[in-house]
Amino acid sequence: MAFDGITIHALTKELDGTLTGGRISKIAQPEPDELIITIKSQGQNHRLLISADPSLPLLYLTASNKPSPMTAPGFCMLLRKHIGSGRITRISQPGLERIVCFEIEHNDEMGDLCTKYLIVELMGKHSNIIFCKKEDDRMIILDSIKHISSMVSSVREVLPGRDYFVPNTMDKTDPVRDGVTEDFFSNDILGKPMPAAKAIYTSLTGISPVVAQEILYRAGVDSALPGSAYDSAQKELVYRTFTSIMEDTVGGVFSFEMIYEGEKGPLSVPSEFSPFHLKLFENRESDTFPDISSLLETYYRQRNLTTRIRQRSADLRHIVQTAYERNVKKYDLQVKQLKDTEKMDRYRIYGELINTWQHQIEPGQNSCTLNNYYTNEDIKVPLDPQLSPAENAQKYFERYQKLKRTKAALDQYIKTTEEEKEHLDSIMTSLDLATCEEDLSGIRQEMEDAGYLKKKFQKGKKTAAKAPGIMHYISSDGYDIYVGKNNLQNDYITFKLGSGGDWWFHAKKIPGSHVLVKNRGTGDMPDRVYEEAAAIAAYYSKGRGMTMVEVDYLQKKNVKKPNGAKPGFVVYYTNYSMMARPLITVSAAPE
Repeated sequence: MAFDGITIHALTKELDGTLTGGRISKIAQPEPDELIITIKSQGQNHRLLISADPSLPLLYLTASNKPSPMTAPGFCMLLRKHIGSGRITRISQPGLERIVCFEIEHNDEMGDLCTKYLIVELMGKHSNIIFCKKEDDRMIILDSIKHISSMVSSVREVLPGRDYFVPNTMDKTDPVRDGVTEDFFSNDILGKPMPAAKAIYTSLTGISPVVAQEILYRAGVDSALPGSAYDSAQKELVYRTFTSIMEDTVGGVFSFEMIYEGEKGPLSVPSEFSPFHLKLFENRESDTFPDISSLLETYYRQRNLTTRIRQRSADLRHIVQTAYERNVKKYDLQVKQLKDTEKMDRYRIYGELINTWQHQIEPGQNSCTLNNYYTNEDIKVPLDPQLSPAENAQKYFERYQKLKRTKAALDQYIKTTEEEKEHLDSIMTSLDLATCEEDLSGIRQEMEDAGYLKKKFQKGKKTAAKAPGIMHYISSDGYDIYVGKNNLQNDYITFKLGSGGDWWFHAKKIPGSHVLVKNRGTGDMPDRVYEEAAAIAAYYSKGRGMTMVEVDYLQKKNVKKPNGAKPGFVVYYTNYSMMARPLITVSAAPE
């Protein structure tokens, strides 16, 4: 969901209730377009993050902090000078605009009480943080975190000394400030020649596409149809649904939730957030939050983590994908060449039959029909008329030997290519499972060892290898479950951490994590432990998006690693298997 007017309305109410009356104790500018302001209110220190990043504007209370530059930027110094110990008297939002205004009282150089305004505009690439004062009925800009001249914007300059105003460039109606009547909604909005959802969010300030879809979904109408296709009863129902959501928004009736793309788990990516329950996504996994700030911080932290890991792994993915495609082409060519060797036995038989029946062959023949004593059938044998029968036989034997050598070599080449394809597929799965820089470092090391990347030269002595950062869960019955997210971690879990009586799990015939359950020497484990471990093995595999995944499990002592095998590759023969749903149902072990 976009950082729309409804979300900002919920945020404004939370900030007004938490920070109003509080005093500013610290102002920092850790990034060129970001502020962190510490406010002491109601006996507690609250840290407010304000970001005017054009790609990701943000505003929420946070517990985390960032290091500040050695020399504070000019905008930060100006704020410290004017409102460094100011008191927040009011936090408001004009209508449903994506704007939050902080009114701050402070004493000027003469000791007189003054009011300044810190205005946060959360408008995508036009986001800004603007510091103002009021003179008569004019709002004068003192400074802003981003200066906007007339060369950049023909609508509004944001420069010191200029008047501050909110430009109305979209010609939208504000449902809070202007009000929306049923007649206007039914005729002017739903009457537009476009899908009803688009008509709503392009006509009303503060309404995002997701909210427009939610209104129509609750009303039980097709959002893809134009509003003119609805009858009067449907239009009335859509309007009543809209007014109900607006009443909850103005009245502060919120229910903060985050919706996931798939099954909820450590690798899940949040797809939407909302300050109220979205019935549109009732069939999706979700989490609820006590306030809007914790919701926003969690959502953007997880999204940023996923984005950052994907960006950092992009070069590795490209190398792996290129190598995999090259191996697929090589494998197809090798299989085609192997198919050509299927005729080698025919050449051997031709040679044997010519040697046996050469007395029946006349010189200069292009072919002859000979009895195949293997099948007791006559077959036609091609001949080179320039060669004698013995020379023809020798020629066929040479072809046979060449194809025989080719087949032996191709069998080994194909086996090697299949192993390399399997290894590359497992690396690609490891990249999908990576959640931190440490995971990527392990994958990079594996790729360097395999020759896919050049090893980086490091001066000095080699440092001792650290134990990889494996995942650790605790089953419902208290058993330790360890999970590797790349092949180096998989080898460590299976052959360093595992003992003979421990139980080992892996998705059947697809790339995935090694999962180890420490048996604690108590004999058989409860059935629930097997089911939970199998579900984890299914989740941390290439089959994570499937409904059910077949998982092999056996005691670790029966898992072997062939000499010279690639990282993560093992063999086993005596095993059990079960079907498991890819799902994490246990809790992570405390660090």
